[in-house]
Amino acid sequence: MAKQKVAMLTAGGLAPCLSSAVGGLIERYSDVAPDIELIAYKSGYQGVLLGDSIAITPQIREKAALLHRYGGSPIGNSRVKLTNAADCVKRGLVKEGENPLRVAAERLANDGVSILHTIGGDDTNTTAADLAAYLAANGYNLTVVGLPKTVDNDVVPIKQSLGAWTAAEVGAHFFDNVSNEQTAAPRTLIIHEVMGRHCGWLTAATARAYLQRNKHNEYVDGLMTNAGMKSINAVYLPELAFELEQEAARLKEVMDRTGYATVFVSEGACLDAIVAEREAAGETVKRDAFGHVKIDTINVGGWFQKQFASLVNAERSLVQKSGYFARSAPANADDLRLIQSMTDLAVESALNKVSGVTGHDEGQGGKLRTIEFPRIKGGKPFDVSTKWFGEVMTTIGQKYKAA
Repeated sequence: MAKQKVAMLTAGGLAPCLSSAVGGLIERYSDVAPDIELIAYKSGYQGVLLGDSIAITPQIREKAALLHRYGGSPIGNSRVKLTNAADCVKRGLVKEGENPLRVAAERLANDGVSILHTIGGDDTNTTAADLAAYLAANGYNLTVVGLPKTVDNDVVPIKQSLGAWTAAEVGAHFFDNVSNEQTAAPRTLIIHEVMGRHCGWLTAATARAYLQRNKHNEYVDGLMTNAGMKSINAVYLPELAFELEQEAARLKEVMDRTGYATVFVSEGACLDAIVAEREAAGETVKRDAFGHVKIDTINVGGWFQKQFASLVNAERSLVQKSGYFARSAPANADDLRLIQSMTDLAVESALNKVSGVTGHDEGQGGKLRTIEFPRIKGGKPFDVSTKWFGEVMTTIGQKYKAA
């Protein structure tokens, strides 16, 4: 029987789980199958195409537990779509006329890889699905097991993706300091932009974490630092509809009464309308290899600032984005437990030659299992009828309806 060789990669954007997931895979293989050779491809699928890998040495195995302390990825990320040959050629990852899937498959075969772990969001794991299908159709003997990473928590049919809990907690920490800017000038409007292209879960969860963080604060009566200043006055998500004039009037009343207003906005809120507005004006909106709008070029928070600042008669307005701060954090205790359960299952599934993505399957009562690749897709909307979100909106006094 041929000796097995395991490769792993992380891809897409960062999330507070990548370093820990890499560490968890190394630890688990070292525990249950210590003789298996481990490598990591650098910078995601780019490393596969270029044959750029890191050997997981005994020294790395010995210190793998340290990876749970850090954010980012210890093996690097990139956004590469293996079915987008033109983009791969443009970036120098394959030659003109080459099929990136074939290049990747041959690299894995030449490297002697029998198991590949992909750690990423829907794009990473749908690309893994494309690769797994190509491998199966062309006679390559390789098992592909993914782990679901995205701060958006929007992978179908996975209940909770790795890193999302941490991102909400850290985003709340970020804004706890930013909220003190309300004391820097009269009639200040602060817009907190939170990550979430199609799904408002992270914005909603960050708002909840922020409110919980400040729930039991004590204040000096009669001064500006008070419960009102530490509150939220509006939350806007891709899944919610709102009337601009009505919301502006409501926020102006808050501003007139308190001297400040605080808004949490998902980066995907009103995104389609903003993109349509720009394209109608003749602007070319940049997109990535997957066809997604490059959301950092859109500045959704700035659009909300432009709409609301004058309508609420703000003397000062600012947009603060917690995204990069939150997604680069090390995993918190809740995510560490989730990561361990998913990495343990990923290793078990890989050794049993079961391909798919590990996660709690909403189609099977939330059971933790290795979910079949064809069922994995992105863009799962946040359910705004969720009880805890209703409690958040009641706390801030905002009426809302689904879009």
